[in-house]
Amino acid sequence: MRIAAPLALTCAVLLSPLAASAAERLDAAPRTAVVSAFPPEMAALEAATSGKQEFTAAGARFVTGTLEGKPVVLFLSGISMVNAAMTTQAALDRFHVTRIVFSGVAGGADPDLEVGDVVAPETWAQTSEMAYAREVPGGFAPTPGLVSDLPNFGMMHPRAVTVTQDPAKPEDRLSFAADPALIALARKSVEGLALKRCAADQCLTKPPKVVVGGAGGSGPVFVDNAAFRDYAHKTFGARVLDMESAAVAQVAYVNKTPFIAFRSLSDLAGGDPATNQFPVFLRLAADNSATVVRAFVKALP
Repeated sequence: MRIAAPLALTCAVLLSPLAASAAERLDAAPRTAVVSAFPPEMAALEAATSGKQEFTAAGARFVTGTLEGKPVVLFLSGISMVNAAMTTQAALDRFHVTRIVFSGVAGGADPDLEVGDVVAPETWAQTSEMAYAREVPGGFAPTPGLVSDLPNFGMMHPRAVTVTQDPAKPEDRLSFAADPALIALARKSVEGLALKRCAADQCLTKPPKVVVGGAGGSGPVFVDNAAFRDYAHKTFGARVLDMESAAVAQVAYVNKTPFIAFRSLSDLAGGDPATNQFPVFLRLAADNSATVVRAFVKALP
């Protein structure tokens, strides 16, 4: 049976792959994306930004302006990995983002670090990307081919993340690197910074410091467990544990966009001397991270 031309055209459209529609570009100026997960982490940075203009897209609020003399777009990623990846990609699609700088709080996994310290890791692992193994007599047996060679945490066996910069060449990665040039700039820009030591009526026993280097870890889990803290530090080299940075690092990697994250310790992820200190030192940690990020943005070329 012969199909009339208009119907044939309609069928061809329905059966052919749909062309991806480009996201609306909201602002054409080259900008540094300054990102935080939730409002307390962003407050000091947005307050220091001038010439602000607001946009709303993909369920997120984006603010353009000038921070420390540099053009920026600020936004909240949302808490945890899926929100962070989704919102970061939305920003890259709608703004001319030249680099991504994350500012926020985290739990400390390195026993040499204290609450209030700010860390800029060189690599980020997804420390909760796991295969939950079958329990067998004497232990656990993961499904062959699904896990890495890294040590397990009980039934939890680490897995690599499959990414595709090139759809024809997928690759498995256990971590994602911060941009080396941004890491080098961080080392120079943080020297001599004065960080907060007191929150309300509670003060830290030691002056906070800034540390650049090492590894960070992220996952969709708020970690307040001493055993997992120790495992993440020994297995992944994680100095800090958060819920967003490795997801943003993966998006940055796929989009070939320079990335760095600064995280200030609000607690010790289960290594705290008594109860978790996050409610007490959240604001202090967020402000310390913002102080470091402002110095870093000021030093950007």
